[in-house]
Amino acid sequence: MAKREIFIVAGEASGDLLGAGLCRVLKQHYGEQLSIKGIAGPLMQAQGVESVYPMERLSVMGIWAILKRYRELSAKRKQLIKQLQQNPPDVFIGIDAPEFNLDFELALKQSGIKTAHYVSPSVWAWRPKRIFKIKRAVDLMLALFTFEVPFYQKHDIKVACVGHPLADEIPMDVDAQSYRQSLELAADKPVLAILPGSRSSEIAHIVEPFIAAAQLCLEQQPDLQLVLPVINEKRKHQVEAILARLPNCPDVRITVQNARAVMAAADAVLIASGTATLEAALLKKPMVVGYKMSRFSYAIFSRMLQIKNVSLPNLLAGKTLVKELIQENCQPQLLAEEVLSLLAESEKKSKMIAAFEQIHRDLKKDADNIAAKAIIDLIEE
Repeated sequence: MAKREIFIVAGEASGDLLGAGLCRVLKQHYGEQLSIKGIAGPLMQAQGVESVYPMERLSVMGIWAILKRYRELSAKRKQLIKQLQQNPPDVFIGIDAPEFNLDFELALKQSGIKTAHYVSPSVWAWRPKRIFKIKRAVDLMLALFTFEVPFYQKHDIKVACVGHPLADEIPMDVDAQSYRQSLELAADKPVLAILPGSRSSEIAHIVEPFIAAAQLCLEQQPDLQLVLPVINEKRKHQVEAILARLPNCPDVRITVQNARAVMAAADAVLIASGTATLEAALLKKPMVVGYKMSRFSYAIFSRMLQIKNVSLPNLLAGKTLVKELIQENCQPQLLAEEVLSLLAESEKKSKMIAAFEQIHRDLKKDADNIAAKAIIDLIEE
């Protein structure tokens, strides 16, 4: 078998997870004949990917945050494009991060290098004209969700629906008590998982209203256990610094790199919009979604948004399953009211869990293998 080289770029933790599963299957297929380099997080690196730049530098959200890092990221992208044009890989795979990856893919495709993009940009939700750039930039789109496929077919873009590897990985039934035991949480007291996001900008805007909401919940339910998982030690220090300056801060346990275990142990989840909402749904955990960004970023984002809901569970269900409290509605009192309603048994809670079970069944497709086969076919064609 001829030697193969792949260059792959992930921009944040969710992309690192997708990339790790994909690279594992590609390694199994090509064996020692495959070399994979790129911008990778710890999960992809554990699968043998050589990272040439810290993934966290790409993990920015909001207009100001992007502008502040634009020169650095643009210079790095130009440098990598030049290197790859001089030594072309068999395929370039961009995972999510469309603001960084699409221009990368466009330049490489114009140079004759095959390109694939894993995770469809939300062209069906905002900035739909990006589809024309995508058509020029990618040879293959790997979409996670069935409802995305017709959009690409309509524009004659090669697309494969792979499902989501989280749906393959997470069992249909989760034993919350075993996770509580592993986390040393009391088995007979309720647990609230607090997930304010993985990006620095998200934590800066979201931790305070989430913690204030948790404090209000404690006033109604004093035995409530609060657990806040973060992605790494850097984010832990950021959260601790925020909590240290809050008056009357409740007792919050901060853990590192075990968000799934924390959600699995929880009775309810207070969560920022993002891939973590899908993970919470697959774990069948009732949730409240809250999100805040800078006023400037939100003013731009809200004008371009073309859909009512933004969280993945609601998009996949095609209706409002979970409460979304965005920007000015991301207030402690409103968040706390929703959380408390989910901590109590109710028909609303039961219907939410039943809908999550259906979402799980729909997404369970063997994503890693389907995605890898599509990439192999692209390389070999």
